[in-house]
Amino acid sequence: MANKLKFSLKEIPLLFTVLWVVVFASALYLLDKSVIAFVGILFSIILVYYTKASKAVRMLVGAIILLVIIPLVAGDNRYYMEVASQVGIYVAMALGLNIVVGFAGLLDLGYVAFFASGAYAYAIFATAQANEFIPGHLFPLTGNWFWPFLIVGLIVAAIFGILLGLPVLRVKGDYLAIVTLGFGEIVRIIFNNLDKPINITNGPQGLTPIATPELFGIKMSTPFYFYFIILVVIAFIVLANIRFEHSRLGRAWIAVREDELAAQSMGISLLHTKLAAFATGASFAGVVGVIFAAKQTFIDPTSFTLMESFGILVMVILGGSGSIPGVILGAAFVTILQVQLLKEFSNFLHSMQSSGLINLPTQLDPSKFQRLIFGLLLILVALFRPHGLIPAKRKKDDINAIKNSGYSTEKTGILSKLTGSK
Repeated sequence: MANKLKFSLKEIPLLFTVLWVVVFASALYLLDKSVIAFVGILFSIILVYYTKASKAVRMLVGAIILLVIIPLVAGDNRYYMEVASQVGIYVAMALGLNIVVGFAGLLDLGYVAFFASGAYAYAIFATAQANEFIPGHLFPLTGNWFWPFLIVGLIVAAIFGILLGLPVLRVKGDYLAIVTLGFGEIVRIIFNNLDKPINITNGPQGLTPIATPELFGIKMSTPFYFYFIILVVIAFIVLANIRFEHSRLGRAWIAVREDELAAQSMGISLLHTKLAAFATGASFAGVVGVIFAAKQTFIDPTSFTLMESFGILVMVILGGSGSIPGVILGAAFVTILQVQLLKEFSNFLHSMQSSGLINLPTQLDPSKFQRLIFGLLLILVALFRPHGLIPAKRKKDDINAIKNSGYSTEKTGILSKLTGSK
């Protein structure tokens, strides 16, 4: 069935891309909360990726859209910048999980645990909570400490990744998925109960108010500032992904993903290679966790549920496991679906109900169908795009080679690991 679907973007003229950006940037400026305008301006990044121009021109146009046009036309609109910041957070998270799932082929269902470790590492010291177990009343730390805590969050999450990896990576396949799923829940439960006998995390009541970043005396507490902070982090993670993909370690990850026995026979240490993947992917989640805590100014264990891990995994699979642009597209699509489309549709139905035009049972609230939608997305991807919306370059080459040899490609890709297909 996958072969019947001919979905591929041709090279797009530069003029068309420019006109698209102008139209949707104008709509974004004129309309207060337009889902179509926001989706249109984000989709322009994908158009730039496929535009018929040199790599330097495409990078320049993309940078102008992200660094100039979006802040200029939507910078005063708190709603747009809030949504853009949330999209950025999940893009960064998905890129981190892409190292574990996409490059190394390790199915991690507890990735949110590393996100939580980074968030709590900052929140405990950026609130007065640390005074509960550290004498001297030295806390909360000021917002200037946010910047060094990005490194602290990275280190703490990497340690969590290694601690998980040491006992877990001796199993593989379905067992690895089950154990990582359990690890994610264990970490959440620990944070939920770590308010006794010594109150470290304040348990289910959470931590607030968390200090927001400061730089040269400027309090960076609005979504506008967080948008640029997240862009810098995404740029760093993208560059790291690219460097890893073409490095010796990255090639070792791919070798392990394709065939562990062959990789081991070539002298690759499975344990060390897998541990490096877990620690690297976890470290990126820790950095994003620090940003998330500072942005929300409140966290509690309910912010780090199993559904978060599933959602990030769906982003990676939907966009294309191992594909950097694919993962970015998948993360943006799923986040907008959750944050804008489902939420706005739910608000619209509630307004209709309050005006007496419809009578909607609470069971039919669109915001409650997140799990159903994730499942449907996975099924549709498995049927029509088993390698994701934008497959990795190596996988594209493999698909073309298999097609030329006459074999079917319907059940290839990471979804075969989820479904047990061969």
